[in-house]
Amino acid sequence: MVASRVFQGVATAPFESLVNVAVGDLYCVHQRGIRMAFTNLAVFGGAFFTPIVVGKITHDLGWQWTFYFVAIFCGLCLPAVYFFCPETAYRRDQSLNTDMLSSDSPGTRQLFTNTLDTNTPEESEKTNIRNAPSTPDTLVGDDTNQMQTALSDVPISSAPPATAASSTAAPAPAPATRAAVAPPPKATFKESLALFNGRKADENFVKLMLRPIVLFFHPAFFWACLIQGLMIGWTVFIGVILAQFFIGPPLWWGEVETGYAYTAAFVGAIVGFLIAGLLSDWSARLMTKWNKGTYEPEFRLLLIAPMMIFGCIGLYGWGPTADDLLWDINPAIPLMFFGFQVAGMVIGAVASSLYIVDAYRDLAIEGFTIMIVFKNLLSFGLTLKAFQWLVLNQTKATPLFNIIGSVQLVVCLSSIPLYIFGKRIRSFYHRHDLLAICRVR
Repeated sequence: MVASRVFQGVATAPFESLVNVAVGDLYCVHQRGIRMAFTNLAVFGGAFFTPIVVGKITHDLGWQWTFYFVAIFCGLCLPAVYFFCPETAYRRDQSLNTDMLSSDSPGTRQLFTNTLDTNTPEESEKTNIRNAPSTPDTLVGDDTNQMQTALSDVPISSAPPATAASSTAAPAPAPATRAAVAPPPKATFKESLALFNGRKADENFVKLMLRPIVLFFHPAFFWACLIQGLMIGWTVFIGVILAQFFIGPPLWWGEVETGYAYTAAFVGAIVGFLIAGLLSDWSARLMTKWNKGTYEPEFRLLLIAPMMIFGCIGLYGWGPTADDLLWDINPAIPLMFFGFQVAGMVIGAVASSLYIVDAYRDLAIEGFTIMIVFKNLLSFGLTLKAFQWLVLNQTKATPLFNIIGSVQLVVCLSSIPLYIFGKRIRSFYHRHDLLAICRVR
């Protein structure tokens, strides 16, 4: 059993990390919110839908069939993945990575020197990349009064930017036109079926493998680990001790009824998806408008507010209502709080994923990897010790979940300093590359 679960974990890790990264590869900033919400619904909604039917399967067919059905569904999905999920990453010229550029990078300097064959110099200076799809901004310097060099603020001009002293002078002759960077040709359908189409990076494999560990000490990635990992861990905690309260006295539920209890968690996942999907892109567009058209990745942190509300309601409410089952409280009440907690978990997962993709898209794969490692290690520890902690508290959940709810509240409030100093953090680590310092770049 242990060996099979380890083998299954190796297979699951790429799915959990790469699906969210693919959202950043395929979609512009203003399109990512609803799609990131849907990918997290697929992960967490599926995790809470399966227990609803697993209880019935276990009762009628045996617990082994829960694994058999997963294997069958994976086998059915394999042809669809092979034929209709082509590789989304490819080696592109640096100047084309417009949402990973800063003003001191070669790609951005090229934006100032490239010319447009179809425009005169005067017309070019009036042309603005605001017409292009929204992309994340990148910070230039660490002065709090310094504006960010967003894509919407970079003019496409045939001449270098004019200084204040020369702004009234006659326009200088346009430099020689540089050749446009030609993107690689699109792969044919047959070519897309290749199992291997080359490496996408030149770095040493061992260095790539060590990068996620280094990123754990980056403030933004550490925050994302806490926001996403802790809420998932508390969900595992509730799932472990749920049997103590519902299968034991006074309810004496069987595995079928206990499986049906996860309906509340599945509904909570749906609610979290709807809230995150509706608010993520809308709030980012609104904040961009208020910020005079400049988008900043920290706008994604506004989703932490509904996460904190739903998550803390669920955590603070679960403990006392679960303890009150002995006093004939309706079992739907603690399950309702379980649903609140799951809704907060989904919203938090979407918020942290969007922030990492928007602010650090070049490190998104490594970032999601360390988030998965942190989440899985924490969930393993809680699975191992949750029941013992409950016994040490004389099977009382209230004191445990008061502590857990307070910890989660503090973690959510840590988003406030990240919102305030996130720009400076991005600037500092752009100028002081943590990966280069640790010699993994």
